[in-house]
Amino acid sequence: MEGISVGLMGLGVVGGGVARVLADSRAAIAHQVGCPVNIKLVLVRSLDKAREYAVSSDLLTQDANDILLDDDISIVIEVMGGETPAEEYIRRAIRSGKHVVTANKEVMAKHGPELLAKAKENNVEILYEASVGGGIPLIGPFKQGLLANNISAIHAIINGTTNYILTKMASEGADLPVVLKEAQSLGYAEADPTNDVEGIDAAYKLAILSSLAFHTTVGPQDIYREGITKLTAKDFRYANELGYSIKLLAIAKADSGSIQVRVHPTFVPTDSILAKVDGVFNAVQVEGDLVGKVLFYGRGAGSLPTTSAVLADVIDLAQNIYRGIDHQPTAPMGFTKPITSVDEIRTRYYLRMSVADRPGVLGQIAQILGDSQISIASVIQKEADETAQSAEIVIMTHTAQEKAMRNALRVLNNLAAVVEIGNLIRVEDQHD
Repeated sequence: MEGISVGLMGLGVVGGGVARVLADSRAAIAHQVGCPVNIKLVLVRSLDKAREYAVSSDLLTQDANDILLDDDISIVIEVMGGETPAEEYIRRAIRSGKHVVTANKEVMAKHGPELLAKAKENNVEILYEASVGGGIPLIGPFKQGLLANNISAIHAIINGTTNYILTKMASEGADLPVVLKEAQSLGYAEADPTNDVEGIDAAYKLAILSSLAFHTTVGPQDIYREGITKLTAKDFRYANELGYSIKLLAIAKADSGSIQVRVHPTFVPTDSILAKVDGVFNAVQVEGDLVGKVLFYGRGAGSLPTTSAVLADVIDLAQNIYRGIDHQPTAPMGFTKPITSVDEIRTRYYLRMSVADRPGVLGQIAQILGDSQISIASVIQKEADETAQSAEIVIMTHTAQEKAMRNALRVLNNLAAVVEIGNLIRVEDQHD
């Protein structure tokens, strides 16, 4: 075999990194595969755009058909991002008998099981290691190394932007708008940060991981989601006093035949490993019946880590093509497991509220919580406003049902003595 030709779709930060390494490490990759791996064509939106890594103009095309209809191209690398037109191109590549490597979390979260089934029908592979943890190996371990385990839980920090923001809010006592602006200036956050700060990105990634872990189809629409926009500097200060850190956690749990899947800000004990994952780093803690708890940790985004994952998949596919191997190991799917409604989950809660500073108020609040079968673990009065005659109180509850907590909040909101419900944050008291 003289070489394996690939078509690259996208020449942005990740695409440029892939093109650079394929060129600079050509000899080393050829040695690993058994033959050269060459970029034949690169799909771009503009032929004249200045790029950080420039490839020969002879390789550039603005027509996806040039790649999708070229019989010499064996592997299509999709690093365009977004659902459209990437999903269509991936689907067409599979129909054309081409293997696909993608870093596209949105496409794989929304369409992954269907695309994987179509790939199997067409005797090709679709690999997507870069779609969840950037350079952190996650998809491979779930498909192979952890396959003998019954996975009981995943607790994951899988968005570097929000983790950077929360780390800065905790360490500097700053509110979200200030830290977000700084993250944008440093290139950690997009000009439109919605996907990150609202937990959408994390939900895409959790959909992929939970589908693999529980061998069933979990879509983004199945995942309960809250972002970080309600968090304030006060919440971090109080969390620290109570022995907790705040993280945007993606949580998946086996739950008596069904599955819990949720993304939201969470109190985690300061002595836990996840509490110590700071800055742009990601971590995924998986609990299995055989391995116990294992942790995958590293940089979850950026050109080099994502390039590493994309090229690992390319090399893997190229080796199989060179050796004539048809299929890679695939995690079994096909189980149908119901998704637990968020109303039915049971956890502990942190509740911050501003109330009238007068006798008897705490008793009224305790009565309302008690009527909803919510037991109070501790109450702390934090700040008093003598002018407004109000005080801020922080309540930590024992384990309670989400539906009961929501009902209690509705009643509290109508209580004359309650000035404002400041925040409600769930607590995960798991220790390492």
